[in-house]
Amino acid sequence: MLDQTLPAVLLKILENNSEPEAVFSALMPALGEVLQSDRCFLYLRDPHTRLGKVSYCWCRTPEFPEIFDADWKPEPESLAKEDPLFAAALRTEPSIFVEDVETANPKIVNKAFEHKTFGHKALIHAHLCFDNQLWGILQPCVFNQPRIWNDFDRFVISHVTEKITPLAVAYMKAVKI
Repeated sequence: MLDQTLPAVLLKILENNSEPEAVFSALMPALGEVLQSDRCFLYLRDPHTRLGKVSYCWCRTPEFPEIFDADWKPEPESLAKEDPLFAAALRTEPSIFVEDVETANPKIVNKAFEHKTFGHKALIHAHLCFDNQLWGILQPCVFNQPRIWNDFDRFVISHVTEKITPLAVAYMKAVKI
């Protein structure tokens, strides 16, 4: 049973759906609203082949860029060197809460990479890890201003990632790529 302090909308999605696609599709907008984010996306990957894609993305308004990948694609060899957040995810470190891309520690955030690739000001880099392998990244973010991620936000991400990680693993094992 999930902790009852999760918002009802998230409880309903996580308790009433067992199919990964149904959960992921419903979760992006609900999580975006609960966390008051501008965009929320889910990157899924096969840790063995290093093929991945963003299959699920929600944006609060059309002014915020959607991120979708039509096809599975190999992760660039240089990605872990360019993006310390991705490197941390590959090491299966705990999720990272970035309050301000501009002032974040450069050992944690490559500001130039974030500007070029995503354009956000604050983000949560939530790692979906199982058996010491990275299976996905859940990323809510804010565009126009920094954001302090409070205890409630951290609680929500902790519980959501715990519940969707097995679904991400099952989804990736079922996908033919």
